[in-house]
Amino acid sequence: MGRILTPVARRSALSQVRHVSPVRPGAAREIVAGVYEQAERDFGMLAPPVILHSPAPEPLAACWLILRESLLAHGTVNRAIKEAVAAAVSLGNTCPYCVDVHSATLGSLVRGDYAAEIAGDRIEAIADPGVRRIAAWARASGTREAAARHDLPLPAEQVAELVGVAVTFQYFNRMVNVFLDESPVPPQVPAGVRPGLMRLLGLFMRPAARRAHAPGASLDLLPAAPPPADLSWADGAANIAEAFARAAAAVDRAGHRSVPEPVRDLVTAELAGWNGAPAGLSRSWVTDAVSGLPAAQRPAGRLALLTAMASYQVDQPVIDEFRRTEPGDRALIELTSWASLAAARRIGSWVLPARPDGPRQTAPDGCPVAARLS
Repeated sequence: MGRILTPVARRSALSQVRHVSPVRPGAAREIVAGVYEQAERDFGMLAPPVILHSPAPEPLAACWLILRESLLAHGTVNRAIKEAVAAAVSLGNTCPYCVDVHSATLGSLVRGDYAAEIAGDRIEAIADPGVRRIAAWARASGTREAAARHDLPLPAEQVAELVGVAVTFQYFNRMVNVFLDESPVPPQVPAGVRPGLMRLLGLFMRPAARRAHAPGASLDLLPAAPPPADLSWADGAANIAEAFARAAAAVDRAGHRSVPEPVRDLVTAELAGWNGAPAGLSRSWVTDAVSGLPAAQRPAGRLALLTAMASYQVDQPVIDEFRRTEPGDRALIELTSWASLAAARRIGSWVLPARPDGPRQTAPDGCPVAARLS
């Protein structure tokens, strides 16, 4: 079925991206071609959240490294638990596209109501206490005060994998909110048909999700880089630590190309005092924040701050205003990627559970949390 649906999936993926023109598979070269090849092999398709980055090769490779090594690579936490984290983080960030995709994948991997309970924001109804605890932690991760009320008494290597997935989706949710619609299902599809299409998507994703993917296979797409101090949570999983270090360096290079230094300084300062709380419906806060920038840099400042702290508020006028000073797709992706990763890294600084080396939590049947949902 995969070989039959792959051309359809490619066309659908390309058509879902807004604001930029993604590189078509036949035209991909070097880094872009390498990412596309690995994505179709390991993820099962050219996912729109990945290919939307293709106008900017370094952010494209960076997003793929953190996605592959945290979510897809074989480790001590199984894929279904990771999909539960991806869906729950996306629920907390109000990213319905990612909730749909990752709850559909979770639903194809396990029996029971886990996927529906996460997608429906009924995490408290999850029967398994270990899975319920992980999903609740993931959903709360985006707000500092809420995250402080949750911990994961698991070994360090499992914590590193789960935090890696959470930080990865803090990044992707922002990019998806800016560049994709609310669902992978086109809005013109009747509501009654939608559940069947989501089940089909889950079945399409299942073969790749069930395969064991070797850790570290994506790392050669970007050069080695020293690990930043704020990524110390990844120390328990070497491939994840390496992926995030290389990705952070690549996105920082992109930021230096496309984000003016005063804008970078402003976003960094705003994030330093940010606790993840929603900004609300008004955008007066961002108008005030960019008022000290030179007039020519305010569109970049506005887009970067909104992407980092309120991605749901990025609309066409915000994009158009930025394009009047920076018309290229590459600059648009590099700025939003830099801002998204800056916010995700900030969140990573407060989601590290309080007892990463605590005792392994077990279910009543004695199965470790990491082995559940298999």
